[in-house]
Amino acid sequence: MLNIQAVFIDRDGTLGGSDKVIYPGDFELYPGVQESIKLLKDNNILVYSFTNQPGIANGEAAVGQFETELKSFGFDKAYICPHRHDGGCSCRKPSAGLLEKAAEENELDLRQCVVIGDRWTDMLAGNEVGCLKILVKTGSGQEAYDKYINKQYFGRWGEIQLDFFASDLNEAISWLMRRE
Repeated sequence: MLNIQAVFIDRDGTLGGSDKVIYPGDFELYPGVQESIKLLKDNNILVYSFTNQPGIANGEAAVGQFETELKSFGFDKAYICPHRHDGGCSCRKPSAGLLEKAAEENELDLRQCVVIGDRWTDMLAGNEVGCLKILVKTGSGQEAYDKYINKQYFGRWGEIQLDFFASDLNEAISWLMRRE
């Protein structure tokens, strides 16, 4: 029996959009996602976004735009890395900085939390702090899944044991609710 405190969901390619960044205002959720988020909340599970958004550092969007958008989708809070790929920050996935910040701010035991994403960077961040890890095959997920199955990840990337592969976010949340 799980006792899930929070679910951390990646934005681009997991919630909607594609494997590319689509800025607020143009971003569309995949079908059924808002209902799946509501299901988590109805079961008293906190729902957080955790996302890398280097376009913020480039002046292409603002943190507030992402926060407003994600809250409109039903998220309790958004944890956003606004830095460029080469920014050298501690919050950019695959680092677990966003998860650690959320744990500190919300008194979470990350071993009772779940990470859902479409990239190996999401899985690596979750693995670093003991979260349950679910890879979805939307966005970049099919490519990440294929590399995992064909053992094309090496070093710490190849050491991760995923808890579930899902066709999409709705299937991931459905699987979690059956376990909960």
